[in-house]
Amino acid sequence: MADGDLLLGLDAGNTVIKAVLFDRDGNQLAASRRDGSAHSPAPGHVERDAGELWANAAAVIREVLEGSGAAPGAVAAIGCAGHGNGLYLLDRAGEPLPAITSLDMRAAGLAAELAADGNGGRLKEICRQAPWPSQTPTLLAWLRRHAPELYGRAATAFLCKDFVTFRLTGRRVSDISDMSGAGFLRLPEGRYDAELMAGYGLADALPLLPDLVGPAEIAGTVTAEAAAATGLAAGTPVVGGLFDVVASALGSGIAAPGEASIIAGTWSINQVITDSLPADPLLFMVSAFAPDRFMAIESSATSAANLEWYVRELVERGAHHPDPFAACGRLVEAVAPAPDDPYFHPFLYGSGQGAFMRAGFYGLAGWHGEGHLLRALFEGVAFEHRRHVEVLRQAGIAFDTAALSGGGARSTVWPQMFADVLGIPITTGARPETGALGAAIAAGTGAGLFPDLAAGAQAMAGPRTAFAPDPAMAVHYGDRYQTFAMLTEAMRPLWQRMEAARQTA
Repeated sequence: MADGDLLLGLDAGNTVIKAVLFDRDGNQLAASRRDGSAHSPAPGHVERDAGELWANAAAVIREVLEGSGAAPGAVAAIGCAGHGNGLYLLDRAGEPLPAITSLDMRAAGLAAELAADGNGGRLKEICRQAPWPSQTPTLLAWLRRHAPELYGRAATAFLCKDFVTFRLTGRRVSDISDMSGAGFLRLPEGRYDAELMAGYGLADALPLLPDLVGPAEIAGTVTAEAAAATGLAAGTPVVGGLFDVVASALGSGIAAPGEASIIAGTWSINQVITDSLPADPLLFMVSAFAPDRFMAIESSATSAANLEWYVRELVERGAHHPDPFAACGRLVEAVAPAPDDPYFHPFLYGSGQGAFMRAGFYGLAGWHGEGHLLRALFEGVAFEHRRHVEVLRQAGIAFDTAALSGGGARSTVWPQMFADVLGIPITTGARPETGALGAAIAAGTGAGLFPDLAAGAQAMAGPRTAFAPDPAMAVHYGDRYQTFAMLTEAMRPLWQRMEAARQTA
């Protein structure tokens, strides 16, 4: 392989990091992943070791280079996508402080406080999102109030993928898609703003924010130290990278206004590209990723994270299982859908409707087995995606098909279930690692292989498989969705009572 033939995409989630090596046509040449760990030092707190993140990143990069047989110089450029929000801090020496993931709920009370008395409305006017618990500036404001010693040690506040880029290049940067998705930018201008920071109670924190770059802009080059750790060639360009939800859309071939992307990953992501800034107050957030390109996003931590929890706690039980997710899919397929199937609320990590909301199974009977429980879980996740899609439609954002990506797209159950629950055709892409592919598309654009991100997506994303909705199942799920929504409302006062008891304790 000649110099400059290949593109390296990294995809950093809340615990997992992946490295995938692609050719310029999007063909996957080698891939590697490492599972990291998260821990909960207190109820609602979810943290990780950023040092482990970098060690795992270096390992998977080295593994894909060795596994492909590619020379280091064959990599034209590198891009990284990463989970949005959460909070990754560096001290003045460039050493990481405790990293907070996007599943953390410690700032729920502060988020409600920041959103009160008209302040939240003004914040939403500026950045197109109201404060919420795992949002980066809300977490930073929580540290300022509750952990002032840690806050005082911080010199840079940025996102997951930015820490990896820092270790590769030594540069403290972030890209506009991630920082707008975190509520740190005035939109549509895409710049930092003193009024916005003051609204979060962070008037003194502007110096902590990194330099802004575009997703496909060269942010730096691989340092000699990073080259020694990864096997990359020193001097290899590294682009600014992407908020992972935007990267997954590009990796699914979604790049034009009006096209929709649904990601069934840790988070329920439901998003549509627009060519002007959406202003409807119903929307959860907006991310800007290119000139005149915005992503209208409805999301919450209510998707495949529920299945991941089920597998970890009830399937693996601390022991290795060859393919626990496939085993769960087979159990679901063995159960014929019925009107008296149980229900599941996918709120293990709260909901966009309230951090106090909790998961639960309902309507269990003695004749139900594990397959019924799993079908309820799969269905509950799809129902919460439907609720988000309905918010997009209420905001006037129309679409008649959507591309599904994330771990849910590899399920034998979810793609057809999504088509039936949403009542629209669903497509899945030919490239399974859409986040890493989107990052590679940004890298290829930065290296000059493509004129823009849309052209890169067209060149690299590949064909799609379509799932048409079944009219009979659409009726079945439509009836059950109404009951699911009624259960949500019925449980709301009980969840609030449980939260009050927890706060008292």
